[in-house]
Amino acid sequence: MTRVATKISPLSGFPELLPAQRVVEQRVIDSLRATFELHGFANIETRAVEPMDQLLRKGETSKEVYVLRRLQDADAGSDSGLGLHFDLTVPFARYVLEHAGKLEFPFRRYQIQKVWRGERPQEGRYREFAQADIDIVGRDVLPFHHDVEVARVMVEALAGLDFLPGFTLQVNNRKLIQGFYSGLGASDVEAVMRIVDKLDKLPVERVAALLVDEAGLTRDQADQCLALARIRTHDDSFVARVEALGVSDPLLTEGLAELADLLRSCAPLATERVAVVADLSIARGLDYYTGTVFETRLTGSEGLGSICSGGRYDALADDGRTTYPGVGISFGVSRTLVPLLAQGAVAADRPVPSAVLVAVSDEESRAESDAVATALRASGVPCEVAPTAAKFGKQIKAAERRGIPYVWFGPGSTVDATHQVKDIRSGEQVGADPATWTPPHEDLRPQVVSTVISNTEETTK
Repeated sequence: MTRVATKISPLSGFPELLPAQRVVEQRVIDSLRATFELHGFANIETRAVEPMDQLLRKGETSKEVYVLRRLQDADAGSDSGLGLHFDLTVPFARYVLEHAGKLEFPFRRYQIQKVWRGERPQEGRYREFAQADIDIVGRDVLPFHHDVEVARVMVEALAGLDFLPGFTLQVNNRKLIQGFYSGLGASDVEAVMRIVDKLDKLPVERVAALLVDEAGLTRDQADQCLALARIRTHDDSFVARVEALGVSDPLLTEGLAELADLLRSCAPLATERVAVVADLSIARGLDYYTGTVFETRLTGSEGLGSICSGGRYDALADDGRTTYPGVGISFGVSRTLVPLLAQGAVAADRPVPSAVLVAVSDEESRAESDAVATALRASGVPCEVAPTAAKFGKQIKAAERRGIPYVWFGPGSTVDATHQVKDIRSGEQVGADPATWTPPHEDLRPQVVSTVISNTEETTK
């Protein structure tokens, strides 16, 4: 019988990482988790599926939901009407309603999980991807200072990923722009916001025309809207620039005060890599945002669009008796990392956790090598035992191919019958005790390396 080889092809939009790339992703997740927990956020994980009526509440995602269906679906049963979640906000809203009686409010949660979205795959956009969300949810009320806190926590979390490029957190306030459009006399404020939100996709002239043709503004009103959208500052000086446009409205005044407060509170976190900017063009097209809104651009990769976004929503969930307002922000782990990994901009210095390969002299002495490995692991040193008792030169070459920096030789394989460890990068070999020896900290675990291209030189961090 002739065996026919099956050709395996990758599935577009479902990225799979190699071991060294996975090291980078895990380091990002571990760093995010540590920062979130440092600020008191509790971790949850929600189920992968939600009822379709919940998933379809956001009309613009209706074509992107993956529907759950059994292969033999003559009797679909309980699987009928379920779909994979396309973000972490919808399942979180359901989670809050379902478990409200067991939660303490304000409830602070973080969630790092896969989501699925049936959109056209392209760089930074995938059908299966990981997100990292933080939210603070209140019962009936949620003071504004939580908006500031969420912004500061995410800035701190992203700043901690110092092997990634820098970033700019762009912030605005829906009260500010809604109040401005109302004070300007716009008859359809939501239409104006939806159109202005297209400024990063359409030419200014086209947006101006849409404001007149579809939102019913005069040309002067459209020009005022575009003048507002052009305002960008690193401090609260945007307030004076907005006031100079001559529009007044109570909601505008409230939004200006909130945004100024947020900018002043985030100013101490700014560095050479981290910028926080008031960008009054940011509107966030989704209609459930009611106050602060966030978007984030990666320095040098602005074409990816926003890698981290969110905002304030005064009705995350509502059970008819109680309303649960919240504020949250979501970081696209896959959206950010997969393109950078593909470009080689960030990588791990070895694909395996092992810091040591314990050599095997012959198969009869393998138990001795296993005992050495056990002693090293007891000290927290990741290691593995050579798979075969090949010549030592071949065992060293095998360690080198796997990126393992050290090879351990037991008493039966050394001239003076002592334990010795060899740094195969430098060639240095010294005596060592498997019960007490540990490698330098930087060799204990794989390190993440970023390559930054400057004008004429390449530097590695």
